[in-house]
Amino acid sequence: MTIREQLEAREEKDLSPLACRSTQSRGRQRPVEPCPVRTCFQRDTDRIVHCKAFRRLKHKTQVFLQPEGDHYRTRMTHTLEVARVARTIARGLGLNEDLAEAAALGHDLGHTPFGHAGERLLNEIMPGGFRHFEQSLRVVDRLENEGEGLNLTYEVRRGILCHSGGEEAETLEGRIVRISDKIAYLSADIDDALRGGIIYPLDIPAEVAQNLGTTHAQRINTLVMDIITESQGKRDILQSPEKKAAMAQLKDFMFASVYLNPMAKGEEGKAQELLRRLFDYYMAHQDKLPQEFLEIRDAEGDQRAVCDYIAGMTDAYAVETYLDLFMPKSWSVK
Repeated sequence: MTIREQLEAREEKDLSPLACRSTQSRGRQRPVEPCPVRTCFQRDTDRIVHCKAFRRLKHKTQVFLQPEGDHYRTRMTHTLEVARVARTIARGLGLNEDLAEAAALGHDLGHTPFGHAGERLLNEIMPGGFRHFEQSLRVVDRLENEGEGLNLTYEVRRGILCHSGGEEAETLEGRIVRISDKIAYLSADIDDALRGGIIYPLDIPAEVAQNLGTTHAQRINTLVMDIITESQGKRDILQSPEKKAAMAQLKDFMFASVYLNPMAKGEEGKAQELLRRLFDYYMAHQDKLPQEFLEIRDAEGDQRAVCDYIAGMTDAYAVETYLDLFMPKSWSVK
């Protein structure tokens, strides 16, 4: 037996009957020879971690635009936290940790520069709108690997697409990614908002603190253990009514106190105007697009090509491009 076959046999023996085993995958869009060492979902994890879009996440906003400080989350650190939460829940339920991890690592690959501010701007501009979870799937299906995509398994692709919005993933592992994303960003965003002086510990509603805990670790542990307890043997990923209500109350508090706080979000209008001007510039000067996006333009239209290019930018690259295109440069005599 190959190492992969040994791992598959171990999955068959050890995982819950409700788990999605590697041998049960519906496969890839293009067939490939199996790896002798890795299961199909482990292979997807590697493909995601080694792709360019994943590397760019370290320079993309999570909540705070270009924060000064080493310890604020970026889109990459958020992604890693989601993956860890997802693996823990999957392990607790006897589900496929590798599938949950792969989908978690890929779930935000399509996020724009400047976080949800950039997403709202592209949603306003693009016919039919723009949603980062759909763009994440587009990244792995179409944009990566010189236009060939990463050719991921069906289950990982569905976990990426269904981590937000109305559609639910078919696998329990995909559904774990959806709730892990919420747990990770709410807990981390409180942590960052406290660090930045946007909120203070006593601002957090007492009922939330009593139900979920007062520290970052307590909140994550409470929510993860609740999901494991409520979901054991069930064909869905569930929360107790008490913890679900506390999480919803926490989300409302974060929107009121952080996500819509002018102190934290005061620069978002500038970021959106920057992206709008870049979009208009490349629509008018399509010859300035990199070659790969010219090919997308020819196949799928100019707006799609410009949108893909801008959505893939990091915060810093978007700012540098804007300065290069629109700000006068100093002149000196040599």
